[in-house]
Amino acid sequence: MSALASGGPVPDVLVPHWLTAVEREQLAGLVRAALEDPSVHPVAAVHLADVLTELHVATARDAVWPSSAARVRRVTGWGADVLPVRLSSRELSSVLTLPELASALRTALCQDRP
Repeated sequence: MSALASGGPVPDVLVPHWLTAVEREQLAGLVRAALEDPSVHPVAAVHLADVLTELHVATARDAVWPSSAARVRRVTGWGADVLPVRLSSRELSSVLTLPELASALRTALCQDRP
C-alpha cells in the first residue's frame, strides 16, 4: 500500500450503481444525446464520455467475470439483468445535471436498489 502525497490530487473513487438493462440503455441514450449537444460544457462532455465507456465496460466485465455480479444478485434478489455501473462523483454529477434525466433513473443512480 502506498500513501498519497499530502496536498496532491486525490484519485477518483468509483461507486457501483446497480442498474437494470433498461436503465443502462436509457442512461446510454441520454448520454449519447447530451454528447451530440454543442452546448454541453467540454469538461462535462469528458465525464459523460467516461460514463458511456463504463456502460460498455460493465457489460464486458459481466461477460468475462459473471460470477461476481451473480453473487450479489443472488444475495439481494435482484434480477439477472442488474449490473454494477461504476461511476466517479464527477461522472455522476455530470449525469445528474442533465435536464432530460428521468426521475426513475435519477432515483436508481442516487440510491441502492430496492
